[in-house]
Amino acid sequence: MKKKSILVTGAAGFIGFHLSKRLIAEGHEVVGIDNINDYYDPKLKLSRLDILKQQSSFTFIQCSLEDRNEIERIFKEYSFSTVINLAAQAGVRYSLTNPYAYIDSNIVGFINVLEACRHNNIEHLIYASSSSVYGANTSMPFSIHQNVDHPLSLYAATKKSNELMAHTYSHLYGLPTTGLRFFTVYGPWGRPDMALFLFTNAIIKGEPIKVFNNGKMRRDFTYVDDIVEGIYRLTQNPAKPNPQWTGEVPDPGTSNAPYRIYNIGNNNPVELMDFIQAIENELGIEAIKEFLPLQDGDVPSTYADVNDLMADVGFKPQTRISDGIKHFIHWYKEYYNVTI
Repeated sequence: MKKKSILVTGAAGFIGFHLSKRLIAEGHEVVGIDNINDYYDPKLKLSRLDILKQQSSFTFIQCSLEDRNEIERIFKEYSFSTVINLAAQAGVRYSLTNPYAYIDSNIVGFINVLEACRHNNIEHLIYASSSSVYGANTSMPFSIHQNVDHPLSLYAATKKSNELMAHTYSHLYGLPTTGLRFFTVYGPWGRPDMALFLFTNAIIKGEPIKVFNNGKMRRDFTYVDDIVEGIYRLTQNPAKPNPQWTGEVPDPGTSNAPYRIYNIGNNNPVELMDFIQAIENELGIEAIKEFLPLQDGDVPSTYADVNDLMADVGFKPQTRISDGIKHFIHWYKEYYNVTI
């Protein structure tokens, strides 16, 4: 593969860190930007960055996507071939109490990225969407060809908005855009607000874990290396128009513009109680469980149809949950110097 100059936004984040490492290992020049906000402990973000900065082919710039002038300057200074936008205000529940953070980062920030791509001849924009866009849908597995017009959180609404905004730029300016709906990503260096981190931390400390919907939850937990593999393969496969697309029966996942949507999920939903048991088994400690109702904005089940990803790049996630949890707990113990 031809070596490229690639921009990764959110490079200090969970997925951005792992993806940047992979791109560097493949010989690409990577420019990473991140605002290092305090949504969760910035020390974890800085630790990820310390690893990336050891590579001469990685350049880091601290800035927010909302800073239009700085984004324009970065695009002009570096000749990117590909842009991978992973920067966003994440989290479903946080969007219930801090809605403006999502508009600033996920809407204003994304239009700045789109405009910069448009004016700097970017060959391919890949951006993070989310499985949360499926919202009130109950037909399983979730398919990119389903209508997704009933989000259940502002976070989900901003991610759906990103897909709509990207399509407009693909249609008007011929910008190839690929949106990726990630399904419950987990693994080493993961976010402290996610279930695996929260559960592991509480179990080790002997504190109760919060089990929502009384444990009757199913999640398509997807190991971070599988997410990275999917993204990497798609960097080599820019979105193209679908010649079969028709406005008579419009397919939501493709277009007559160079626009594509993909699910990246494990295609194998896991019961929450089984997930917890796998953590208990790995730690050798039984969790104290506090059973609670379903939270506002949350959905009881997710399940990804990855047929399109498989058809177009020949890959589907396949890391077993027991292996993924083992890798995470090994990292957690090492990073936090925990002995059990």
